[in-house]
Amino acid sequence: MGSWLSGPRAAAEGMGVEFGYRGRRLGLPEHGPGSIAPLGRRVGALAVDWALCMLIAYGLFAHGDRQALSNWTLAVFFVLSLLTVGTVGSTPGKRVLGLRVVAEGGGRLGVLRVLLRSVLLCLAVPALIWDRDSRGLHDRLARAVQVRI
Repeated sequence: MGSWLSGPRAAAEGMGVEFGYRGRRLGLPEHGPGSIAPLGRRVGALAVDWALCMLIAYGLFAHGDRQALSNWTLAVFFVLSLLTVGTVGSTPGKRVLGLRVVAEGGGRLGVLRVLLRSVLLCLAVPALIWDRDSRGLHDRLARAVQVRI
């Protein structure tokens, strides 16, 4: 019963399996700059970016139509993600909260990988499926990592 409540990771750790810290398999440090971004900061960055995109969509396209606002917000979010991650490596929300998106081996993501990541992020479901390093499926398929700066 205890392993069911605490989850498979806790059950495996109870049997002596060593997983290490998040990012160890990727060669990232455990703490500080370059370490895996914590979930709270990533959600906060997403909230900042979404609010910014809603403001832009409302001002430029929607003009009070709720259905149009949600559709345009998603479109603006896609463009914002594509342009900012593709050029500077972070969206405005990620920058404010001290995060950056980098390639698994370090450095910037290529254009096709940023495009793949942005499309999968807009679908939402891939971002909700995580691996043991707390990377969403969208990051894993694009071979990207969100790290602290």
